[in-house]
Amino acid sequence: MTDILKEILKRIPQAETRITTACFEGANIVLYTSDRDFFIDNKGVIKAIVDEFKKRIELRPDPSIVLEVEKAKEKIEKIIPAEAGITNVLFDPQRSRVIIEVEKPGLAIGKQGEILREIREKTFWVPLIRRSPAIRSKLIESIRAVLYQESEYRRKFLDRVGHRIYDGWLRGKKKEWVRITFLGGARQVGRSCLFLQTPESRVLLDCGINTALPSDSKEAYPFLDAPEFSIKELDAVIVSHAHLDHIGLVPYLFKFGYKGPVYMTTPTRDTGTLLLLDFVKIMRSEGKEPLFTSEEIKEMVKHTITLEYEEVTDITPDVRITLYNAGHILGSSLVHLHIANGLHNIVYTGDLKFGRTRLLDPANTQFPRCETLILESTYGGKTNIMPPQKEADKELADAIKRTIDRNGKVLMPVLGSGRGQEVMLMIEELIRKKELEPIPVYIDGMVWDITAIHTAYPEYLNSSIRRLIFHRDQNPFLSSIFKRVGSKKERMKIIEEEGPCVIQATSGMLVGGPSVEYLKHLCDNPKNTLIFTCYQGEGSLGRRIQQGEREFVFKNGTKQELVQIKMEVLKLEITAHSDRRELMNYVYRCTPRPKKVIIQHGESARCLDLASSIHKAYKLETTAPRNLEAIRVR
Repeated sequence: MTDILKEILKRIPQAETRITTACFEGANIVLYTSDRDFFIDNKGVIKAIVDEFKKRIELRPDPSIVLEVEKAKEKIEKIIPAEAGITNVLFDPQRSRVIIEVEKPGLAIGKQGEILREIREKTFWVPLIRRSPAIRSKLIESIRAVLYQESEYRRKFLDRVGHRIYDGWLRGKKKEWVRITFLGGARQVGRSCLFLQTPESRVLLDCGINTALPSDSKEAYPFLDAPEFSIKELDAVIVSHAHLDHIGLVPYLFKFGYKGPVYMTTPTRDTGTLLLLDFVKIMRSEGKEPLFTSEEIKEMVKHTITLEYEEVTDITPDVRITLYNAGHILGSSLVHLHIANGLHNIVYTGDLKFGRTRLLDPANTQFPRCETLILESTYGGKTNIMPPQKEADKELADAIKRTIDRNGKVLMPVLGSGRGQEVMLMIEELIRKKELEPIPVYIDGMVWDITAIHTAYPEYLNSSIRRLIFHRDQNPFLSSIFKRVGSKKERMKIIEEEGPCVIQATSGMLVGGPSVEYLKHLCDNPKNTLIFTCYQGEGSLGRRIQQGEREFVFKNGTKQELVQIKMEVLKLEITAHSDRRELMNYVYRCTPRPKKVIIQHGESARCLDLASSIHKAYKLETTAPRNLEAIRVR
């Protein structure tokens, strides 16, 4: 593979005059041509090369031949029908691409892509059509702006990644084992971080924090000081999804000199960036020094390579990955790792949901090969059986009705991503079906911003909600019942002046954010109700309330205030994780059946219990490692 670019150029007639640049974009190969006719119609030359090399190869126009930006924009706006609804046109000059955001993508593409062909022929830009999000996201716009500003750096960075993949082995093909060291997340929920070592590669699978613990606790962070881990030798980071217990420490790697790629889906990049920025903001508001700043988060964005589900890509000379739907939150992924040309295949689930939800399809179970399955066990204990969806809906509706009837307020601490949107859909459906009277639902914290990200990537949602989002008049997220809370002043008005209502606020574990502020003011009124809708981490305020504690000391500036919880407390876990039955069923349905199952991401007793049950039921080798334990898988 060392001379793959030279070999490709040999197969292109008159390459020395037609091709100005041949480079890598990660594992993909990009050829820039100054020959307008060759760009418009290469007569099957590129397809023949793709078929031979089995690599993704893209032909783009050299920036010297594209139409200047203003004229190209003018032509594009004339070519695309007005009814397609252009909302934005963004040019990426370094890569000769133009991103066109429209309300109706089908009309902008045209029959069999005829409109796209016309844009290419008349402007020589490569057009990419994107659906305009139903709710504007300033964060997505900011991320795109960063990527365009850093376009030249990104081009060099992606080329460097490609050379690492194709230019041969650095470690001389030593006969090392393939092994995984658990730097966090073993027999616990939080700080997920797995370190994969192969004869050639050093790869991190997630790098998170334990949000339930104080930021000054050593137990909150992965063991990055383990002797086998060196940031200088790290080849790649793969992030399964955007929750902080999986992505929360990735910017910290850049603070200490990491300059390599981070692989994830596009929704994970956008949602994760938002959660990380909020994490820094909360730490500062509490008078604590953040672990990293927005600059390190920006570095993470600059070095992120986004992948679609089922897109196969090499990330090092001996590791190839494919991401699959995990069903947990928007863009969450199962990570399939194909090691050393088939020597071993691993599936790392991250967090998964093996059941259809209002938002997402169930987790994928079909893989090309799978010898080792690394499975989460958040709800892996024998008693962790969740009620059916209809039962959960009825319990929620009854609790809201009870509270409204006594003129109270419902506080629902939610995780910003996934659970917040699931609860929004649940309440909207209850009101639409007239099972609940219309009441205001106040959205505070990141829930609204992450909802905007959901509307930007409808292709990651299940078909039912996707169809509704495509029609603005049916989009449940745009229902008039939802009211965004934009300031502390608005928050206090809801607490002091508004009547019966539902309040959704982050954080879901009551460890900071607006949910704690609402709790302080609402907890002493027995008319109000506190409804838990997500997992409460060990040590969190939410867990302590669930376990029966009813007196707490809150800081109020320099003073301390003792408060009593007199409001009704209800635990209603509308979880994005699989419960015990779904986890057992997932292993049973996994095709091909793994030879070994490694259980992690669960409280110790749940990990051990699930490992034992899988072994007894399916006669598979199972293990539930501890942190800093290394497991040889090959």
